[in-house]
Amino acid sequence: MKLATWNINSVRARTDRLLAVLERHDLDILALQEIKCKPEQFPTSELNAAGYEVVAHGINQWNGVALISRLPLQEIEFSFPQQPGFQKGTPADGAKFIDNGVPEPRALGAKIGDIQIWSLYVPNGRAVNDPHYHYKLEFLHQLNNYANNVLTAHPDQKLALVGDWNVIPTDLDVWDKHAMPEGIYLTDAERAAFFAFAETGLSEVSTKFAQGYTFWDYQKLRFPKNEGLRIDYIYASPALAQNAIAGMIDRAERKGQGASDHVPVIVEFA
Repeated sequence: MKLATWNINSVRARTDRLLAVLERHDLDILALQEIKCKPEQFPTSELNAAGYEVVAHGINQWNGVALISRLPLQEIEFSFPQQPGFQKGTPADGAKFIDNGVPEPRALGAKIGDIQIWSLYVPNGRAVNDPHYHYKLEFLHQLNNYANNVLTAHPDQKLALVGDWNVIPTDLDVWDKHAMPEGIYLTDAERAAFFAFAETGLSEVSTKFAQGYTFWDYQKLRFPKNEGLRIDYIYASPALAQNAIAGMIDRAERKGQGASDHVPVIVEFA
């Protein structure tokens, strides 16, 4: 089984590229982020014709996640338990951010075969100590709580948390750590929140098979200079991680006109 994650940065602008990636890598499951459309605007008919089922979760031109699968998509969830929402503005009560109780379309879960999979678009954070930064940390904290609860109740559950994490785990995952404004993506708190999933018992499986960046900004010729970041990851529970046998980063997908600023990250499981 081949599983991939890809921040496509507008699915309607890249439908041809999407279909080509599915065919080129013979993917069984693809998790998308930043689809930037409503479900009714998603190119579902084209994917159905290619043999895939689809579920999309998005609003207008912001955020949005999707799951594409050759196998049936079951037990669909449009947020994980206690997923925070976000409201612009400074809290009046001294809180670090305003949780409006309405989760953004940043998480989409489904049961595919015997795997529980989530496509995740972790909040950017914007700037250190911005309310969105604290929203990001709470998002990761509650996601980890969910994973911990799943594995505590069902230690043999095959669980995959995949997507754009918007965290740079180590200095080797960025071309120049000093180029990040205020150190966003690589603060101690963000890194601790990312590695907390390993403490819960999950393993990041893509780094076992492929090194390199997964994102290059459109500005300042970042891609030709290979000035990138690695912020797209695949975390797997023990029962799933033990079956990982191969993986790659499709760096070539960043080439040419109309490319997303991210590329697919792929892991194959026995």
